[in-house]
Amino acid sequence: MPTYNKLIRNKIPQIIKANGKTPTTRILNEDEYIEELCKKTQEELTEYIEAKIKPHKLEELSDLLELINALAEHEGTTLEEINNIRKKKAEERGGFSD
Repeated sequence: MPTYNKLIRNKIPQIIKANGKTPTTRILNEDEYIEELCKKTQEELTEYIEAKIKPHKLEELSDLLELINALAEHEGTTLEEINNIRKKKAEERGGFSD
């Protein structure tokens, strides 16, 4: 089985087991977890940038949103609170679309 050494979704080990293989995983400490969330965010952003068709772009955006949700949870907040901050900034400074 290949070695990836990267953050995976929490249901991936069960999926691997269901396919008759044995995954090797470990729980990261908090600092490692945040570092890996940031690496995974960069990876998914690159995949979004490189995606050629809309369905792939949308899938990568959903991955980014999942990562933002995990980062928000780590900060003790929610996507709703983050979105409220975004709206306030948009009212004060504008946004990035028309």
